[in-house]
Amino acid sequence: MIKVGVVGYGVIGQRLADGVVLQKDMELIGVCGNAKPTLAIRALKEKGMPYKLYMASLENKEQFDELDIPISGTLEDLVKESDIILDATSAGVGMKNKEIYMKYNKKAIFQGGEKNSVADVFFHGYANFDKGVGQDYLKLTSCNTTGLIRAVDCIDKAVGVEKVAITIVRRVADPGDYHRGLTNALKVDTAPSHQAVDLMTIMPHIEATGILVHTPVTHGHIITVLATPKEEINKEKLLEIFNKHPRIRVVKIADGFQGNAALFRYARDLGNPRGDMYEIAVFDETIVNSGKDIMFAINIPQEAVVIPETIDAIRAALNLQPTQEEAVSLTNEYLGLGKWMK
Repeated sequence: MIKVGVVGYGVIGQRLADGVVLQKDMELIGVCGNAKPTLAIRALKEKGMPYKLYMASLENKEQFDELDIPISGTLEDLVKESDIILDATSAGVGMKNKEIYMKYNKKAIFQGGEKNSVADVFFHGYANFDKGVGQDYLKLTSCNTTGLIRAVDCIDKAVGVEKVAITIVRRVADPGDYHRGLTNALKVDTAPSHQAVDLMTIMPHIEATGILVHTPVTHGHIITVLATPKEEINKEKLLEIFNKHPRIRVVKIADGFQGNAALFRYARDLGNPRGDMYEIAVFDETIVNSGKDIMFAINIPQEAVVIPETIDAIRAALNLQPTQEEAVSLTNEYLGLGKWMK
């Protein structure tokens, strides 16, 4: 069993811990929080402490003692007990933590908020899995880029892709975040968006550009994609391609999937923890041809979409399976992805 530690117990860290627990060939050693009993940690205590809690610093341990929250050790203790670390800390913290991982000669995987320089490989489970095999430090793409690359890579593997142009309608904050304040405005970033640049870093054979619009919502992003395939395809062919991918779910507006909120509600109705969805959704009725180009829109569930690719990264870094296909298939199986395909 591979021993995994999760450092950072926030939006992504909570979901990484849950995802690791579902992997039958991995063991979650514990999670590491920051110096205060956050709401996530308070909820962990109320759930009966299913995961051991370690702390980056014990300077405020008395606050945890007052709440009867048990501490199993320090960040360094967790690192020593683990084979690999999933770092889900705030941007910039992972770079500092890397010194500790290097000190104990432990591999680590970082999330999209860190600079690319923190890792040996900028990683995606489907698009460049082989580049991550055996590497010590991998960095995931952001939530938007992860979902975008899934869709583009899916088409690329089937018929090839020359270029893509994207528009991202981006949620401004995660649910429960107040640091961005209350607003009634849209905000446009300069082009090209980092997601387009990141796609080209992962898939350098594809030309990409894009525009990003921040919106005052919290559940999910919508991305429109205009792709130029190397072989001309129609809607029927694109649906055939997408319907074979276990991390892409095709939904219909006519069935009630009108946007991000409908998908979030559906995930809750399915009983998914926290209303999470690992898969991106393609809206059937948005698929249209424009000459050789084909256009479609996808929904990105930003809180959970990167979890499968992070699990893939564990498999790549530790070279657990002989092929990419076997590795991602195991991740999908243990996370329950593709159930709607049966």
